[in-house]
Amino acid sequence: MIGSGPIDPGSNPGRAIFMMKINVNQIFIYPTDTIYGIGCNAEDTELVNKLREIKNRDTKPFSVIAPSVKWILDNFEADETYLRKYLPGKYTLLLKKKNSDFMKWVSNNDRIGIRIPDMDFTKELQKTGKPVITTSVNISGKSFAREISEVSEKILERVDKIFDYGKLSGKPSTLIIDGLEIKR
Repeated sequence: MIGSGPIDPGSNPGRAIFMMKINVNQIFIYPTDTIYGIGCNAEDTELVNKLREIKNRDTKPFSVIAPSVKWILDNFEADETYLRKYLPGKYTLLLKKKNSDFMKWVSNNDRIGIRIPDMDFTKELQKTGKPVITTSVNISGKSFAREISEVSEKILERVDKIFDYGKLSGKPSTLIIDGLEIKR
């Protein structure tokens, strides 16, 4: 199923369908403020493992779109001033977990990459109240997608929903580790 264009938070049936999809734990392709991503409810271990299969990705950690700054503060060692400096924006903050077992199926080490892309679509994702896996929509090691036509058929066949917003900027997010910017 393909959805396109901005989601109207008011009466648009596309938003209702999208909200239903994320609540029933399905895998979807979506736009970010950088490149297209593929994601799912990060709290669902089975779904996260299916996403690893789709991307042909080993145990390398995934990043997460946070449902709120409060969620970040509750689960990671970070202060609000630091978060507000980078989020929302084209950044992935590599943050230390307060509990090393927290979301270990997402990241098996003591840190998780946290994003809040600066776009209306992200605001809709956040309304679910769920953290969402965010990773480039590609087979691991292959090129990322700036538009849906660049996504591998092998991936397209295995997702439940595609949100096509046309061509995106095409630059991955900047990684921030302990306040240092790392270009990718």
